[in-house]
Amino acid sequence: MLRFSTAKILAILAVVLYGCVLAAPNLISADRRAALAQSLPRWVPSWVVPTRAITLGLDLQGGSHVLLEVDVQDLVQGRSGMVNQLRDDVRRVLRETRASVPGGIQPIQRGVQLRVPEADDRERLLPKLRELSQPITNPILGQTGARTIEVTEAPDGAIQLVLTEQGIADRVRRAIDQAMEVLRRRVDALGTTEPNIQRQGADRILVQVPGLQDPQRLKEILGTTAKLEFRMVAEPGAVDVDMLESAENPGQRIPIERRVIVEGADLTDASPGFDQRTSEPIVNFRFNVRGAQRFGQATSENVGRLLAIVLDNKVISAPRILQPITGGSGQISGRFTVQQANDLAVLLRAGALPAKLTIVEERTIGPGLGQDSIRAGVIASLVGSAGVIVFMVLAYGFFGVIATIALVVNVVLILGVMSALGATLTLPGIAGLVLTIGMAVDSNVLIYERVREEQRLGRSAASSLDAGFARALATIIDANLTTFIAAGALFFVGTGPVRGFAVTLTLGIITTVFTAYTLTRLMVAVWFRVRRPQRIAIA
Repeated sequence: MLRFSTAKILAILAVVLYGCVLAAPNLISADRRAALAQSLPRWVPSWVVPTRAITLGLDLQGGSHVLLEVDVQDLVQGRSGMVNQLRDDVRRVLRETRASVPGGIQPIQRGVQLRVPEADDRERLLPKLRELSQPITNPILGQTGARTIEVTEAPDGAIQLVLTEQGIADRVRRAIDQAMEVLRRRVDALGTTEPNIQRQGADRILVQVPGLQDPQRLKEILGTTAKLEFRMVAEPGAVDVDMLESAENPGQRIPIERRVIVEGADLTDASPGFDQRTSEPIVNFRFNVRGAQRFGQATSENVGRLLAIVLDNKVISAPRILQPITGGSGQISGRFTVQQANDLAVLLRAGALPAKLTIVEERTIGPGLGQDSIRAGVIASLVGSAGVIVFMVLAYGFFGVIATIALVVNVVLILGVMSALGATLTLPGIAGLVLTIGMAVDSNVLIYERVREEQRLGRSAASSLDAGFARALATIIDANLTTFIAAGALFFVGTGPVRGFAVTLTLGIITTVFTAYTLTRLMVAVWFRVRRPQRIAIA
């Protein structure tokens, strides 16, 4: 166990050295790290010259914390909710089958109902309606056997299509996934670093943005659905219209055609700018091929009419079409401030939320509180480390010094790996680091006590060291494996601070096994080769 090949020695030293290199960016300022990153040639990989430091969490550097809840009622019964989509699908099927439905499509709780008196019509219609019910799949288990819609037929010819509970839950789950991606793109566009966006329960999303001290702007960015539509202003006498509020003149209602010409999903880019004539802030946009074709056709057919730009069911502007717009681009104006134009461009680039989000909790943590937390964490780490070092030196003498060196390398490796992974260090993460410091020397204690026991049995110095390391290995692995399982459970089941604790603890377990066993064994082997003692003097 005390014999090391040259290749193995070089490999161990390389790991330690590279861990120090990964941790080094934490010792320099953010400006210097940015300057170093810009000065490196593009052909130099980031892992060769690391410039990434550990990101401090919300509780350490301050920032904004917002908990959002998906409006399930809006998702199901809203204007573009599941019930309305179901009604549109049923209307499409009726057109295809040309079935006679005297009473039309009637809304019911969580679904629709129609009465089809003719048996021949029902025979053609029912298979098509049942096709609207899709099987629900689970990301892990695959198909579950449940379906999104329940279709029932009554003897009097009434047919009901009702959304199932499983279908609604599946739609909420997919809406949460989509909303998280949209929110991540929005927050990233604000220029913040390492936002924490994760699911909370069945219908909630937690957003934490370290370093952002403007919670009002964050709430406006996160809470806006950003559903953009281009629709024509209705002409006098039109019947199928929506009376939408004007954003420029609150309280004023404008008749807008329900037909949507182009949606925000057809946008490929949106950027803030200034009108060359009035110097007012505007938002420039560009469509994809499909959107450009539809927009060009609509503006060509409606020259002279007013085109409404609708954002979240509010008319933000309604310019007159003076000539066909066939270039696939345009601009949105609406008496914006520079900040409003910037935020609107961010929202349009990120895309629309699939459902309305309601803010149920918000907190802002000042940087001063974060500094206090850092100071307390550093003091706790230093006190814990000092206590461990004093105990090890008093208990094991020179071998305690070796354990201390391994402990320092262990902490450096944890910080280096966290920097490389882009992990966020939170206050519970510091607690995990302090706990790791205490646990790290457990392996050394097991090894040294085993060496003592072997010497009492009359073994030689070399044999005692060899047997001590060999027989302690199984116990070290068992002890750390059980802790690793517990840390994994905390990571996958826990949220927020609990996961931060689990990350630090998991990395600490991995680095501890390396430093407390492999690195310590190498240092002891080198010492033994140099000194050649007849007996191991463990204090």
